[in-house]
Amino acid sequence: MFFVGAWVLMIFAGIVYKDLGVHPFGYVSSMVVSIGLWLTVAPAMGAVARVSGPKHKNR
Repeated sequence: MFFVGAWVLMIFAGIVYKDLGVHPFGYVSSMVVSIGLWLTVAPAMGAVARVSGPKHKNR
């Protein structure tokens, strides 16, 4: 799914690059952006899941 996600990001950036004001980029750059997103989003998701996890009551 990583490779498909990078490809979709590349295609999406190629479609809307004029509206966003960015230059279209290639597949390798798209993979780097995907890795960067995973490295920033995954730890944040883990921290949120740990803090707001299910609360168990001991009775």
